[in-house]
Amino acid sequence: MGILHDDVVIISISENEGEPSVITVNCPDKTGLGCDLCRILLFFGLSIVRGDVSTDGKWCYIVFWVVCKPTTRWDASRWELLKKRLVGACPSCSSASGISYYCSELQPPKPPDVFLLKLCCYDRKGLLHDVTEVLCSLELNIKKVKVSTTPDGTVMDLFFVTDTRELLHTKKRQEETYKALEGVIQDAVISCNIEKVGPEITACSQASPFLPSAIIEDIFHLEMSNELPSVSLTSNNVAVTMDNSLSPAHTLVQIVCQDHKGLLYDIMRTLKDYNIQISYGRFYIKQGKKCEIDLFIMQADGKKIVDPSKQSALSSRLQMELRQPLRVAVLSRGPDTELLVANPVELSSKGRPLVFHDITLALKMLNTCIFSAEIARHMIGDREWEVYRVLLDEGASLSIPRRKVEERVWKLLMGWE
Repeated sequence: MGILHDDVVIISISENEGEPSVITVNCPDKTGLGCDLCRILLFFGLSIVRGDVSTDGKWCYIVFWVVCKPTTRWDASRWELLKKRLVGACPSCSSASGISYYCSELQPPKPPDVFLLKLCCYDRKGLLHDVTEVLCSLELNIKKVKVSTTPDGTVMDLFFVTDTRELLHTKKRQEETYKALEGVIQDAVISCNIEKVGPEITACSQASPFLPSAIIEDIFHLEMSNELPSVSLTSNNVAVTMDNSLSPAHTLVQIVCQDHKGLLYDIMRTLKDYNIQISYGRFYIKQGKKCEIDLFIMQADGKKIVDPSKQSALSSRLQMELRQPLRVAVLSRGPDTELLVANPVELSSKGRPLVFHDITLALKMLNTCIFSAEIARHMIGDREWEVYRVLLDEGASLSIPRRKVEERVWKLLMGWE
């Protein structure tokens, strides 16, 4: 059975502002497909207000109802780019007799090339966010960043990036990037350079795989102890129940919780890491931003989850991920003040999109300057985490209560601002 390439993803754009647009995906199934699609929608800044998924294990049919941010400008080209990215996440296609048909993946995709973007410019408030926003709009994925400020007010930004469009090796794409950056930074630019780096350079830029014990204790004590968080920087009223009585072949997982940015992605990535398959599911938001999710799932062997220990492990992990999908803390490091943000990395090595964008935006809104910043991945327990360490400017950081910085960053990351 074949399916025309244009019918894989169909987007019905809402004619009225505030009403959801409908995205339909009809393609062969694969484990983690829902997670990959939700990550793309999160990267594009779309909020999922309702969702339906149905699959027989070979073919799937998914529908998302999504809304755009009021501040985001969407034109036909952006919708077309979104469609292209969603189609790319589906199992690859090959051409036969002029018609595109889907086939299974024969080999894992080649890792993308990594480029080093070196930007030297004069410092100002909000600079790092403005640069980050440009890179995100160009679909340049920030893998690592090192930012430092000299006493004379000069900033050296080192961004290790990959290009979703796979064109950054071309002169045209590099000039497009230079022009976009100059349009934001203007006369403050001193120099800007992009070059491809090999694995040896990327390896040298790696931070230590181990974090200082003090940091682990401050923001990962719940992860290590497997306790549920009780602090205020959490999403409250998360309920996860499992039922094996309603289906002879599936376990029903019912989730009731508060909505947040990337909620469906957090659920899907957790199930993907546990190698859980969803046969049928629905997601919708009720009044008051309360979400209800029903998922009929089974294990990779095609059986329901009957082992109580496995049920408990999956339920606890879902609760943890929905209460605290990210960790946020502002800590004293001697005379310095450091903002720490961490999010778990998928087993497929993919991280949560736009985290650094939201961190820098929150600090810009607080009128707080960044002295230095670093993104690196670390093993905490048996999981890999992406950790953002931002050293705040000493003068600005002292004028704003640390709790206010934590709450502003947390709320922006959760989509509550």
